[in-house]
Amino acid sequence: MRNCKSFMLTVFLMLCSVTFTCCAEELSGDPSGNGNGNPNGNNDTDKDTTNYNLVDFPKGYSPIEIGQKLTNRFITVDYSTKRTNKVNYSFWGNIYSTNTPDHVTYPDVCAWLGALWFADAAKNDNLYNGVVKKFDPLFTTDIKFQPSLRPSASNIVDYYVFGAVPLQIYQRKQESKYYDLGMKYADGQWTLPSNATQTQKDWYDKGYSWQTRLWIDDMFMITALQAQAYHATGDEKYRERTIDEMVLYLDEIQRDNGLFYHAPNAPFYWARGNGWMAAGMVEVLKLLPADHKHKQKIMNAYIKMMKELAKYQRPDGMWSQLIDHPNTADMWAESSGSAMFTYAMISGVKNGWLEEEKYGTVARKGWLALVSFLDRNFDITEVCEGTGVGYSYEYYRDRRRWIGDTHGLAAMLWSAYALILQTETD
Repeated sequence: MRNCKSFMLTVFLMLCSVTFTCCAEELSGDPSGNGNGNPNGNNDTDKDTTNYNLVDFPKGYSPIEIGQKLTNRFITVDYSTKRTNKVNYSFWGNIYSTNTPDHVTYPDVCAWLGALWFADAAKNDNLYNGVVKKFDPLFTTDIKFQPSLRPSASNIVDYYVFGAVPLQIYQRKQESKYYDLGMKYADGQWTLPSNATQTQKDWYDKGYSWQTRLWIDDMFMITALQAQAYHATGDEKYRERTIDEMVLYLDEIQRDNGLFYHAPNAPFYWARGNGWMAAGMVEVLKLLPADHKHKQKIMNAYIKMMKELAKYQRPDGMWSQLIDHPNTADMWAESSGSAMFTYAMISGVKNGWLEEEKYGTVARKGWLALVSFLDRNFDITEVCEGTGVGYSYEYYRDRRRWIGDTHGLAAMLWSAYALILQTETD
């Protein structure tokens, strides 16, 4: 009898041990929601993916939730709070500026693209139609805000990228007004004007856009427009223009470490400037057929840049206003460039261009950090103001930091879109 009681006690204790272990595992489950039940990665048969999971996020960080709020913010923002006259466009990205723009500027164009991409990927028709409705007055009451095809300013590409938005809308709406408006800018980018300078003629004669300047932001402004023309028409000439232009810029201005100076005479790795190149390469890589002669060249340049960016990510998940100063006490974390790099990393992982564990970790950390930079109105903070070429460390450090600027809103929307987009590798 005593042996029987001893045996029953042993069985009882074993059952209690199993029950306790199961409960403990349930209570200590994975906070990222990836379902592996092993946040510390101690189970050899079930690898922990918490750090590089680009699908499941903690409450308040969901890309579908954040993207919807950002898109609604873009649709409903009131630009008249500090203006005497109401104009529903930012002043070169600054939504709180007292200055009134005379045309739709490129930061708003980039935000429009991001909002359209996101709403479409989210399959949210109401949201998508709201973004389109915000654009439609540019055919009627706001027609004067369509950017000039012959601006007096030197930054012509910043005016022409506007055409990417109606071309994006056309792909879904199939209405000729969007096509005609967008193609006017896309074709104009390769139509030499009668008053062209000799430099513009030289670029045109070589087969490039007469708007070529070898400035880092061109590689989003030109590629985004020509890529949209390719998507809208299916005509390979628009794709080849985009690819050839990118190869030219990579040959001429990419540094040995994979990054880009703001300008040849400004040897500074400014975050948002590099962000335009990172995002531009993503858009071109999406277009490239597997057997294209330039596929490997552009892919190598992209991977080289991503490798260097990963090295300079700050401990908080952001990148500095000057990329190569992540540990400098007075060099602040800048949100628009950080969001562009995050978008490029997410796209690389989800398309299979980048190694998932390493770069997924960088991308996830970047997204989580960026969400913390949103204020209660869902305005992104710490956005560098529009910035020309500077010649000192102090110049970049002391740039003004805007709240809600559409440079930052656009890149945040791109990142949210990339996170929810279904790709072949998903």
